Amino acid sequence: MLLGKVIGSVWATQKEAGMENLKLMIVQPLDAGDQEAGQPVVAADRIGAGIGEKVIVSRGNPARMLFPERVVPIDAIIVGIVDSMEIAGQGGE
Repeated sequence: MLLGKVIGSVWATQKEAGMENLKLMIVQPLDAGDQEAGQPVVAADRIGAGIGEKVIVSRGNPARMLFPERVVPIDAIIVGIVDSMEIAGQGGE
């Protein structure tokens, strides 16, 4: 899994079978210090993340496992919206 920030949306009226009704978001991976860490990824979103929100993204086979009833051609999915984070040694400790 990785931390990221939603930086945009993707609209695609024509999608592969199994991707109907999946919202697609562009996510910029972040390191623990909220700095960019790699290339942006397109991630499916079923939980309603919005632009500017920090999210948790699952990639690879675990992302596809969330769809046991059908084959979905995705390799990244937003699995959580981050409310807060605490890292030892940061934040005034």
